[in-house]
Formats: sequence, C-alpha cells, structure tokens
Amino acid sequence: MEHETVQGVTVPAIGLGTWQLTGRECYRAVSTALELGYRHVDTAQAYGNEREVGRAVADADVDREDLFLTTKLQPTNARYGDVQRATRESLDRLGTEHVDLLLLHWPNPLVDFADTARAMAELVDDGLVRHVGVSNFSRRRLRKARQAADVPLFANQVQFHPYRPQRDLLRYCQDEDLLLTAYSPLARGGILDDEVLVEVATKYGKSPAQVALRWAVQHHNVVAIPKSSDPDHLEANLDIFDVTLSSAEMERITRPSLLRTGLAWAKAELGV
Repeated sequence: MEHETVQGVTVPAIGLGTWQLTGRECYRAVSTALELGYRHVDTAQAYGNEREVGRAVADADVDREDLFLTTKLQPTNARYGDVQRATRESLDRLGTEHVDLLLLHWPNPLVDFADTARAMAELVDDGLVRHVGVSNFSRRRLRKARQAADVPLFANQVQFHPYRPQRDLLRYCQDEDLLLTAYSPLARGGILDDEVLVEVATKYGKSPAQVALRWAVQHHNVVAIPKSSDPDHLEANLDIFDVTLSSAEMERITRPSLLRTGLAWAKAELGV
C-alpha cells in the first residue's frame, strides 16, 4: 500500500468508500477490506451505516491507531451546536473515541462556515477529531472556507475520475498542501469499457478499473476511496502499485467530459 503525505500526515492512498453499503453487506465489506490490508475507511452520517462500519472495525484484528477513519457531517448539522452534537453521535455509532477526519458533506449556504469551523476546531482541541475538512466544495468555496476557518482544513472530498479530473481544484490543493479525496474514481463503472483504459490496461496486464485507480492516486495529493463489496474487486483495487503510468498515458486517460460523467451516473442509476 502506498501513502500520500499532506501537511505532514500520512494517509493510505486507497481506502474503502461505503456509500450505499448498509446492514450486513456493509459489515462484511469493511471486514473483508480490513482483512485484505485496507487501512482507510470512509463513511458519513448520510449513509446510515456508521454502526456497521464501527462494528467491523471493532471486530477486526487491526490496531485503531493504524486505521484512518473518516466520517462526514450532514449539511443540516453545519451550525455550531449541531456540529458538536452530531459529531459525538457519530462517535457513539462508530464506537470510537475519535475520527481521523471529519468533513462537512456538502456546503450549506444558510450557515456561515466560520461557525462550522469554530465547532470543528473545538472538537480537534478536545481530541475527538484529528483533522477536519469539507466535501463537494468547488475551488472558490474551498478558498473562502479556508479564509473563514480558524482551524487548518486538511481535505476536500470530491468526485474525481478521468472524465472529471477537476484540474483547477486539484492544482489548488497541490499548491496549498491539501488532500483531495477522490470518490467515484471509477465513474460509477462508466470507465470499465473505455477504449483508452482498455488499451492501457492490456499493456500492463491490469483491468480498466485498476488503471483508473492508478491514474487517480498517481496525482500528487490525491487518495481514492472506491466502493465495493465484492472480495475480488476489493483485492484488485489494492493491486495497482506495481505499475507506473507514463506522463503520456496520464494525459491520454484524462478526458474531461460532462457528457461522459452524466451518462456514467445515469447508467448506474438505471442499472444498465
């Protein structure tokens, strides 16, 4: 497993995303991932699976200090008092004394982010949260949030894949030493039959999904959290670090396209 170091903090380059994983499926997926060597798990209040994630972590033969655990606040919990209350509730559901990263899941335009950040700073001071950040923030919103906050922001979790490379945001994160956590790095499966990825994958004896993940984490300051409950896919997602894509291949794979992004999400929603 490779790691990315940001602000002096080391984060496993591949983690497990748990969106849409619930109940026993979520417990089994997290348990399997930890057995395979994952040490980075992402959840959220909105996912309704913090209890299952927490039980899997508690039951695993993994030292809590070796695990990077992230959860995310509902945007309706962005006000100072709600941040304090909701974070403690998340910790109770997760069965842990702290989370390594607490994010605001989406911007809340009705709440001054300075209010959110003040509560986050106190949670850090109290040892309940180690690092804080945001999710689904544009470059402009991220810059404003950093200016408003009296606590250093560590990460921005956003959709990031070859069809949505977020170049301006990525450059800003790299320049400011912020972590960009890539969710949906496989474009919800939309890259699996991509001709360029198939070609590159054949060259290296990998799958298109593995090449897409390698593309993501080969960027500086980027880690990826693909979701899967399939043991074979979970194992394959870790088997990407014996390949280094050339600069030319990185550029070929990078093809910004709102159309491709939209089609990938539509197909996933329709199950086609």
